[in-house]
Amino acid sequence: MTATPTLRAARRSRANRRALITGALAVLLLALFCFSLMWGEVVYSPAQVIDVLTGEQVPGASYAVGVLRLPRAVMGLISGLAFGAAGVTFQTLLRNQLASPDIIGISAGASAAGVISIVIFGLGQTATSMVAMCAALGVATLIYLLSFRGGFAGTRLILIGIGVAAMLNSMVTYALSKADTWDLPTAMRWLSGSLNGATWERALPLIIAAAVLLPLMLLLSRNLNVLRLGDDTATSLGIPVGLTRITVIIAAVALIAVATAACGPIAFVAFVSGPIAARIVGPGSSLLVPSALIGGIVVLAADLLGQYFLGTRYPVGVVTGALGAPFLIYLLIRSNRAGSSL
Repeated sequence: MTATPTLRAARRSRANRRALITGALAVLLLALFCFSLMWGEVVYSPAQVIDVLTGEQVPGASYAVGVLRLPRAVMGLISGLAFGAAGVTFQTLLRNQLASPDIIGISAGASAAGVISIVIFGLGQTATSMVAMCAALGVATLIYLLSFRGGFAGTRLILIGIGVAAMLNSMVTYALSKADTWDLPTAMRWLSGSLNGATWERALPLIIAAAVLLPLMLLLSRNLNVLRLGDDTATSLGIPVGLTRITVIIAAVALIAVATAACGPIAFVAFVSGPIAARIVGPGSSLLVPSALIGGIVVLAADLLGQYFLGTRYPVGVVTGALGAPFLIYLLIRSNRAGSSL
């Protein structure tokens, strides 16, 4: 008789802790977004930024904030949300923290298509983005079909994805070796993941995709979380396993594809967001919202760090890659010491 009130109290405590942490992440993300509008070679006050956002003409600030900083901040924010949400979706679905788009080849597909489009076919920004998006969707479909042998196996998909990623990365290396000198800076800038040259034209497809796909993934997050218990358990609980899996895979791949097409493959954001969220939120609930918020925080913070605080300007993907690689090594060492798989 005493167990039920205790269990309810524990659940309330976990729910309150989760709500508090999620709220704190949202506040931090909003603060970084606002700071990215104010900070730069010229620092503007919050009042000046608000005036620009409300349509008033402020000398200097109208151009710097409204034309340069606002599209960049919006692209950084939404691409971070997309990478974070898509990464934790794959990790939850496959029950493996290595199962992020960076590792299993989806981002590599977009990278290979983007580089080949630039250095071999000489395509512009819009055409390159479209080709990269289609390539990410195509590579994800190929990996899924190759790994489907009488059923869905996460480990098989990860291993096949790693092999496909290796082949695609070799294609990138070959394309760069054959590139003309004037194409290399453009290809490398796109390949590293960058918010430079952000415009509303580039941001619009990302905004539309996020507005459609993120709510869809949020609606399916409970079903996705149940899939972690296994297909048989999920089926016994009334979850449509096949439909849920296919829907969330399509949504996650589409988010990755659109975000990569807009900003390039920003390294390790999709990979680190889920594990960080799991450590600060705790087990037992969906990590979709916390992971998306952490993804946005990582991208905006890395962009600010790379632009203004390292002595010279680095693309955001260089900073996230420098931070994400040690985190990957940490996860591998931690898993090895625990004697279990990731």
